[in-house]
Amino acid sequence: MKLNSKGQVTIPAALRARHGLHEGDEVDVVEEGGALRIVRVSGAESRGQRLVRHMRGRGGAREAEGMSTDELMDLLRGE
Repeated sequence: MKLNSKGQVTIPAALRARHGLHEGDEVDVVEEGGALRIVRVSGAESRGQRLVRHMRGRGGAREAEGMSTDELMDLLRGE
């Protein structure tokens, strides 16, 4: 890996996949015994949490608020 002019490195795709890192995940670089480690920020939102936050309120089905699962399924099926 090469450090670019902005001090950035690219984590290879295989390592990102192996360690479950996705675009937008928060990581820190920490120094340990003269070496640098990339570690996931604890308490940061997961990818799923970010997606849910982004999508919340975008469904446009205000009439569905407060409905039970069965009522929602009937609505979706057109019953």
